[in-house]
Amino acid sequence: MLRILAVLAAFCAVTYGCPTILTKSQWGGRAPTCRTAMATPVTYVVIHHTEGTSCTSQSACITQAKNVQNYHMNSNGWCDVGYNFLVGEDGLVYEGRGWTSVGAHAPNYNSNSIGISVFGSFISRNPNTAAQNAVKSLISCGVSRGYIKSAYILKGHRNVTATDCPGNTFYSTITSWPRFQY
Repeated sequence: MLRILAVLAAFCAVTYGCPTILTKSQWGGRAPTCRTAMATPVTYVVIHHTEGTSCTSQSACITQAKNVQNYHMNSNGWCDVGYNFLVGEDGLVYEGRGWTSVGAHAPNYNSNSIGISVFGSFISRNPNTAAQNAVKSLISCGVSRGYIKSAYILKGHRNVTATDCPGNTFYSTITSWPRFQY
């Protein structure tokens, strides 16, 4: 059943332009303790991986979304999830800070980018097709809704700060995606 939902979500994303985005309340996330509004449309999209456990079902991805939020808020002392969006290998998108709040994911880029992180570690493997399609669809959705400039620049996290994120294998893949710049 969950596989059917992922296929249906991917079909809807292609057909209607936006992937299924679970709001923070839908996945049971905590309310942020602060919020800084972000001027849109933004110039950059920065791709990350959580470097944690991957997930292929909605219930497992909800657990991971809560884990990321708890880590960012409790350990890092941030006021919310650092990323604007999280993506699971279930093909669904999980709202972090959303389209219009400044993230805490990429120093010097937070106020002019949408940060998208895929649950898992992608050093030696890629996220599955469902996750990759959800990321691409989310970017297209942001462009069509006016949150991301049509002439946006795609970057991996490692292009903007010293890190191995989003993992060697996934990074190699995103370098072939449209609008990628080193």
